[in-house]
Amino acid sequence: MEKHSRYIIKRVLEYGMLQDWNIVKQYYGITRIVEEAKGFRELDPRALAYLSAISQTPKEQFKCYTYQRLNPQHWN
Repeated sequence: MEKHSRYIIKRVLEYGMLQDWNIVKQYYGITRIVEEAKGFRELDPRALAYLSAISQTPKEQFKCYTYQRLNPQHWN
């Protein structure tokens, strides 16, 4: 689980249930999860808001927040 921690954390944040979140939080800890999530280029806005709220970390410190603001999507 250590080798693929970034993948596991991202998938649980985006698709996991509360029970999955509790298992990941217990295994890695909030500080490790936040440090890994700060490097994600993309993250679901709800997952970002939740992680920012529970860790008291400003959204601006996450790479996915600044990346989304710098690269707006084109219309279809």
